Amino acid sequence: MRSRLSWAETCGIVALTLAAPLAWWQPALAVVPLTVFVGLCVAAPFFPQFPFYTETISRGRAGIEAISLTFDDGPSPSSTPILLDLLARYRLRATFFVVGKQAEAYPELIAGILAGGHSIGNHSYEHSNFLMLHSPESLFSDIEKTQKILAKAGIRPLVFRPPVGIVSPVLVPVLGRMDLKVVNFSCRAFDRGNRNIHHLAARILRHLRPGDILLLHDISPADRSLSADWRQELDVLFRNLAEQHRVLPLEELIGHPVMVPVPAQSE
Repeated sequence: MRSRLSWAETCGIVALTLAAPLAWWQPALAVVPLTVFVGLCVAAPFFPQFPFYTETISRGRAGIEAISLTFDDGPSPSSTPILLDLLARYRLRATFFVVGKQAEAYPELIAGILAGGHSIGNHSYEHSNFLMLHSPESLFSDIEKTQKILAKAGIRPLVFRPPVGIVSPVLVPVLGRMDLKVVNFSCRAFDRGNRNIHHLAARILRHLRPGDILLLHDISPADRSLSADWRQELDVLFRNLAEQHRVLPLEELIGHPVMVPVPAQSE
């Protein structure tokens, strides 16, 4: 049972409370609070850090002077081994929010992530930017399919990061059925899925603050000629993080487990 109303529920109650007397006194004005509420409902999903519809973890617990590394959209044979090599070199642990169809195609990379001491979260099966417009059953099926794929590796994620960080009201009951929490991010380089890697390290380090959950991508640059530059940017970033910052596993930063072991399921 939830302990408090969501922001959406609270704003809805306030809007109706204001609209009711206005409708009696000046009917035309009653539209104003209702319009504001509808506007908030439409805009809120595009602000990943705003817990409008449900509790959304975007930063570490209060008082934790550390940051966490997270990677979206993998695994991929052209990028995951590079990340695992650099993370091992600088003794950093990260969370990989994996796409189900990628995990299904490359189970050996999932095994490599786990063998490196990293954790794994659910990032949907198809990674559709319009996933939050699907029906509840379609959304449930997509997320559950990824859970089943990862169960074959012996884990069950307890956290979900929606594609593009968008949280819709449809997602709330679905995650409730699956006992998953939304984990988004508070710092990103706006790399557009590694399409913009120039000065990647500098952009991140300039904005990084204690408590941040850092978003990066586990995919190769769209322009393969930039792969060496991407690796160099990551090397600079990881070296700086290891030397100048305290980097914690995500579960320690947020005070909530990212995944739990389950008996590995066969085909």
